[in-house]
Amino acid sequence: MEIEFILIFLQSIFLQEGGFDLFGDRGALGSDDPFIKGMIASMFGVTAFGIVLNLFNAAVRKKLVDQDKLKRIMKETRAWQKERMAAFRAKDQEKINDLNKKSAYMNKMSMEMMQMNMRPMMITFVPLILIFYFVLPFFFTYTVAISPIPLNVIPGGWFDLTCTAEKVAEEDYCNQENELYLWAWYFLSSIAFSGIIMKFTKTQMDLG
Repeated sequence: MEIEFILIFLQSIFLQEGGFDLFGDRGALGSDDPFIKGMIASMFGVTAFGIVLNLFNAAVRKKLVDQDKLKRIMKETRAWQKERMAAFRAKDQEKINDLNKKSAYMNKMSMEMMQMNMRPMMITFVPLILIFYFVLPFFFTYTVAISPIPLNVIPGGWFDLTCTAEKVAEEDYCNQENELYLWAWYFLSSIAFSGIIMKFTKTQMDLG
Protein backbone atom coordinates (compact mmCIF):
# COMPACT_ATOMS: atom_id res chain seq x y z
CA MET A 1 0.00 0.00 0.00
CA GLU A 2 1.31 3.45 -0.88
CA ILE A 3 1.86 5.69 2.12
CA GLU A 4 0.05 8.52 0.29
CA PHE A 5 -3.24 6.65 0.57
CA ILE A 6 -2.67 5.92 4.24
CA LEU A 7 -2.35 9.65 4.82
CA ILE A 8 -5.42 10.35 2.71
CA PHE A 9 -7.24 7.70 4.74
CA LEU A 10 -6.31 9.54 7.95
CA GLN A 11 -7.38 12.85 6.44
CA SER A 12 -10.74 11.30 5.62
CA ILE A 13 -11.55 10.88 9.30
CA PHE A 14 -12.25 14.61 9.49
CA LEU A 15 -14.76 14.61 6.63
CA GLN A 16 -17.69 13.27 8.63
CA GLU A 17 -20.22 15.40 10.45
CA GLY A 18 -18.76 17.31 13.37
CA GLY A 19 -15.22 17.14 11.99
CA PHE A 20 -13.04 19.49 10.01
CA ASP A 21 -14.71 20.54 6.76
CA LEU A 22 -13.02 22.61 4.06
CA PHE A 23 -16.32 23.11 2.28
CA GLY A 24 -18.29 24.90 4.97
CA ASP A 25 -21.26 23.38 6.73
CA ARG A 26 -21.55 20.17 4.75
CA GLY A 27 -20.91 16.98 6.69
CA ALA A 28 -19.61 14.82 3.83
CA LEU A 29 -17.38 15.23 0.81
CA GLY A 30 -19.31 15.78 -2.42
CA SER A 31 -21.49 18.15 -4.46
CA ASP A 32 -25.21 18.85 -4.60
CA ASP A 33 -24.89 19.45 -8.34
CA PRO A 34 -21.99 17.26 -9.56
CA PHE A 35 -20.57 17.30 -13.07
CA ILE A 36 -20.93 13.49 -13.30
CA LYS A 37 -24.41 12.28 -12.40
CA GLY A 38 -25.72 8.79 -11.73
CA MET A 39 -24.52 6.11 -9.33
CA ILE A 40 -22.97 3.80 -11.94
CA ALA A 41 -21.14 6.57 -13.78
CA SER A 42 -19.90 7.97 -10.45
CA MET A 43 -18.75 4.56 -9.23
CA PHE A 44 -16.64 3.93 -12.33
CA GLY A 45 -15.51 7.56 -12.46
CA VAL A 46 -14.12 7.53 -8.92
CA THR A 47 -12.47 4.17 -9.60
CA ALA A 48 -10.82 5.66 -12.70
CA PHE A 49 -9.49 8.55 -10.61
CA GLY A 50 -8.03 6.05 -8.15
CA ILE A 51 -6.31 4.09 -10.92
CA VAL A 52 -4.90 7.22 -12.60
CA LEU A 53 -3.55 8.58 -9.33
CA ASN A 54 -2.02 5.20 -8.51
CA LEU A 55 -0.28 5.27 -11.89
CA PHE A 56 0.93 8.79 -11.14
CA ASN A 57 2.32 7.61 -7.78
CA ALA A 58 4.03 4.65 -9.42
CA ALA A 59 5.59 6.83 -12.14
CA VAL A 60 6.99 9.27 -9.59
CA ARG A 61 8.23 6.43 -7.42
CA LYS A 62 9.88 4.70 -10.37
CA LYS A 63 11.61 7.95 -11.35
CA LEU A 64 12.85 8.93 -7.89
CA VAL A 65 13.59 5.61 -6.20
CA ASP A 66 16.41 3.26 -7.13
CA GLN A 67 14.37 0.06 -7.01
CA ASP A 68 17.39 -2.25 -7.21
CA LYS A 69 19.05 -0.51 -4.28
CA LEU A 70 15.81 -0.49 -2.29
CA LYS A 71 15.29 -4.22 -2.84
CA ARG A 72 18.89 -4.93 -1.87
CA ILE A 73 18.54 -2.96 1.37
CA MET A 74 15.22 -4.63 2.19
CA LYS A 75 16.63 -8.07 1.52
CA GLU A 76 19.70 -7.38 3.64
CA THR A 77 17.78 -5.95 6.60
CA ARG A 78 15.18 -8.73 6.53
CA ALA A 79 17.88 -11.40 6.43
CA TRP A 80 19.62 -9.78 9.42
CA GLN A 81 16.36 -9.51 11.38
CA LYS A 82 15.48 -13.13 10.62
CA GLU A 83 18.95 -14.34 11.64
CA ARG A 84 18.84 -12.27 14.83
CA MET A 85 15.41 -13.61 15.77
CA ALA A 86 16.60 -17.17 15.21
CA ALA A 87 19.61 -16.51 17.45
CA PHE A 88 17.33 -15.17 20.21
CA ARG A 89 15.09 -18.22 19.96
CA ALA A 90 18.09 -20.54 20.13
CA LYS A 91 19.56 -18.44 22.98
CA ASP A 92 22.85 -18.34 21.09
CA GLN A 93 24.47 -15.42 22.91
CA GLU A 94 27.64 -15.53 20.85
CA LYS A 95 25.62 -15.22 17.64
CA ILE A 96 23.48 -12.47 19.17
CA ASN A 97 26.55 -10.47 20.16
CA ASP A 98 28.00 -10.91 16.69
CA LEU A 99 24.81 -9.76 15.01
CA ASN A 100 24.43 -6.82 17.40
CA LYS A 101 27.68 -5.43 16.06
CA LYS A 102 25.83 -4.74 12.80
CA SER A 103 22.95 -2.91 14.54
CA ALA A 104 24.26 0.58 13.78
CA TYR A 105 24.76 -0.32 10.11
CA MET A 106 21.30 -1.90 9.87
CA ASN A 107 19.69 1.13 11.50
CA LYS A 108 21.44 3.31 8.94
CA MET A 109 20.12 1.11 6.13
CA SER A 110 16.59 1.24 7.58
CA MET A 111 16.77 5.03 7.75
CA GLU A 112 17.97 5.20 4.16
CA MET A 113 15.12 2.92 3.08
CA MET A 114 12.62 5.15 4.87
CA GLN A 115 14.04 8.25 3.18
CA MET A 116 13.82 6.57 -0.22
CA ASN A 117 10.16 5.73 0.38
CA MET A 118 9.38 9.23 1.67
CA ARG A 119 10.96 11.04 -1.28
CA PRO A 120 8.11 10.36 -3.76
CA MET A 121 5.51 11.24 -1.13
CA MET A 122 6.94 14.75 -0.81
CA ILE A 123 6.01 15.32 -4.46
CA THR A 124 2.75 13.41 -4.73
CA PHE A 125 1.08 14.23 -1.41
CA VAL A 126 0.11 17.86 -2.12
CA PRO A 127 -1.44 17.27 -5.57
CA LEU A 128 -3.27 14.20 -4.26
CA ILE A 129 -4.79 16.17 -1.41
CA LEU A 130 -5.76 19.03 -3.75
CA ILE A 131 -7.44 16.59 -6.14
CA PHE A 132 -9.07 14.76 -3.26
CA TYR A 133 -10.58 17.88 -1.69
CA PHE A 134 -11.22 20.18 -4.64
CA VAL A 135 -11.55 18.09 -7.84
CA LEU A 136 -13.48 15.00 -6.75
CA PRO A 137 -16.24 16.94 -4.91
CA PHE A 138 -16.81 19.08 -8.03
CA PHE A 139 -17.24 16.01 -10.24
CA PHE A 140 -19.20 13.71 -7.93
CA THR A 141 -22.04 13.71 -5.43
CA TYR A 142 -21.74 12.66 -1.78
CA THR A 143 -22.35 8.93 -2.29
CA VAL A 144 -21.18 7.07 -5.39
CA ALA A 145 -21.74 3.36 -4.73
CA ILE A 146 -23.89 0.94 -2.71
CA SER A 147 -22.48 -1.78 -0.49
CA PRO A 148 -24.42 -5.05 -0.01
CA ILE A 149 -23.53 -4.90 3.70
CA PRO A 150 -22.72 -2.15 6.23
CA LEU A 151 -19.01 -1.31 6.34
CA ASN A 152 -19.06 0.70 9.55
CA VAL A 153 -16.94 -1.71 11.56
CA ILE A 154 -15.47 0.89 13.92
CA PRO A 155 -17.84 1.46 16.88
CA GLY A 156 -18.94 4.90 17.98
CA GLY A 157 -20.15 6.20 14.62
CA TRP A 158 -17.20 8.59 14.23
CA PHE A 159 -15.78 6.84 11.17
CA ASP A 160 -18.56 5.56 8.92
CA LEU A 161 -17.84 4.35 5.38
CA THR A 162 -21.50 3.73 4.54
CA CYS A 163 -24.74 5.56 5.27
CA THR A 164 -26.66 4.36 8.31
CA ALA A 165 -30.44 4.40 8.75
CA GLU A 166 -30.03 7.43 11.01
CA LYS A 167 -28.05 9.29 8.33
CA VAL A 168 -30.71 8.51 5.71
CA ALA A 169 -33.34 10.07 8.00
CA GLU A 170 -31.23 13.06 9.05
CA GLU A 171 -28.97 13.97 6.11
CA ASP A 172 -29.79 14.95 2.52
CA TYR A 173 -26.70 13.26 1.05
CA CYS A 174 -27.67 9.74 2.17
CA ASN A 175 -30.49 8.38 -0.02
CA GLN A 176 -30.52 4.81 1.25
CA GLU A 177 -28.78 2.63 3.80
CA ASN A 178 -25.30 1.26 2.96
CA GLU A 179 -24.53 3.88 0.32
CA LEU A 180 -20.76 4.45 0.19
CA TYR A 181 -19.43 7.96 0.67
CA LEU A 182 -17.38 9.45 -2.16
CA TRP A 183 -14.14 9.46 -0.14
CA ALA A 184 -14.77 5.90 1.12
CA TRP A 185 -15.21 4.48 -2.40
CA TYR A 186 -12.16 6.41 -3.58
CA PHE A 187 -10.10 4.98 -0.74
CA LEU A 188 -11.34 1.40 -1.22
CA SER A 189 -10.94 1.41 -5.01
CA SER A 190 -7.46 2.95 -4.72
CA ILE A 191 -6.38 0.28 -2.27
CA ALA A 192 -7.84 -2.45 -4.49
CA PHE A 193 -5.76 -1.40 -7.50
CA SER A 194 -2.60 -0.08 -5.80
CA GLY A 195 -1.02 -3.51 -5.30
CA ILE A 196 -1.74 -4.55 -8.90
CA ILE A 197 -0.32 -1.31 -10.29
CA MET A 198 2.79 -1.43 -8.09
CA LYS A 199 3.43 -5.01 -9.14
CA PHE A 200 2.86 -4.19 -12.82
CA THR A 201 5.22 -1.18 -12.64
CA LYS A 202 7.67 -3.06 -10.37
CA THR A 203 7.49 -0.40 -7.66
CA GLN A 204 6.14 -2.56 -4.84
CA MET A 205 7.78 -2.22 -1.43
CA ASP A 206 7.01 -5.73 -0.22
CA LEU A 207 9.29 -8.47 -1.53
CA GLY A 208 7.03 -11.20 -0.21
